[in-house]
Amino acid sequence: MSPRLLQKEHRIDVIEPASRTATVRVASVRVASVRVASVPAAHPYVRAVCAAEGVVVLADPVTDPAHPDRWWPPAMLDAGWIRRSADRFDVMHVHFGMESLPEGRLAAALDALDALGKPLVYTVHDLQNPQLDDQTGHLGDLDLLVPRAARLVTLTSTAADEVRRTWGRDALVLAHPTLLDDDADDPVDADPHPDPGLEAPLVVGVHLRDLRPNIDAEAAVRALLQALDALASAGVAATGRVLLNATTRDEALARRLEASLRGRGDCDLIVRARPDDAALLAELDRLDVALLPYGHGTHSGWLELCYDRGVTVVGPGSLAMAGQHPDGYVGVATPDDAGRAVLEAVSRGARAGSPERRRLVAARRERRLAERALVAEAHAALYREVLAEGRPR
Repeated sequence: MSPRLLQKEHRIDVIEPASRTATVRVASVRVASVRVASVPAAHPYVRAVCAAEGVVVLADPVTDPAHPDRWWPPAMLDAGWIRRSADRFDVMHVHFGMESLPEGRLAAALDALDALGKPLVYTVHDLQNPQLDDQTGHLGDLDLLVPRAARLVTLTSTAADEVRRTWGRDALVLAHPTLLDDDADDPVDADPHPDPGLEAPLVVGVHLRDLRPNIDAEAAVRALLQALDALASAGVAATGRVLLNATTRDEALARRLEASLRGRGDCDLIVRARPDDAALLAELDRLDVALLPYGHGTHSGWLELCYDRGVTVVGPGSLAMAGQHPDGYVGVATPDDAGRAVLEAVSRGARAGSPERRRLVAARRERRLAERALVAEAHAALYREVLAEGRPR
């Protein structure tokens, strides 16, 4: 976007995922550049949605000198910081991290914003917090943030509907942008089959990561094994991969998972250090289907990454994330349905390592980069709109 366009921004009322048709309405708003206190600032999602020219994002304050890249607990969500920094920012935009705040700090921060006339934008990423088992505190945070925000954003129409039912507020639906750049590596080749005359078995994988609270690991592994059994009964050759970080939040659970997979010649447990970005992409590129292990949650950045790499996902049909990319998601209601869902997922996607997968990834990359630019422009327009209106309502 050229500098002169800063005086004529696009207001984009709905941007659904790239797999859907976007509904776009345009209106002019004349406001100068915007300084955003984003909570957090350094997260890849935030960098993507705040990439429009004229949007300046304040750096995260250092909360721990021993870990300067760590942004939590978010120091900006503090009444003292807001008052001291009032001349440094125009808009505060809260995304996530509230669960790491002591009780009372969020309410005091919102009071400070109101007293200074600083508008608040809140993106409802999580109607259920994936970092928590008990949602009581998170629901209390939502009851503070949602009614008091000048504007609300969310990622799917399903979540927007829930916000409207619960709080009577409308939320602007802006799709989760791709976090991959146009120079991301192409998908890796598939693992070779030992018999070149036979097609390689399907590879169905589940990433359990570090066993955070919303990962229902035992149910996910049961679903994977039931899917493998169902595929075998249907005469479909398939193997499973359970991928787990070496350092987890629940070592006892990790040991139970290992025990549950002993003797399964068709499913490997892969325990390794947390992969870097390149290694993670390589793991995804070798999957035909990815199972999402979530017991609760709302939206999923992991799903976005799978979609970008052409990996069709099987996951809970009841969660809002099912609407992020309907063409790349097969919803299930029970683990017993996993076998059917895996076969449907294969029919929708392209086999790992195939020319079709490479073409699919390339086509999606082009659409998604264009979508990301639109989403960033929409955020810039939203900030300028709330500033043009004056004090938050």
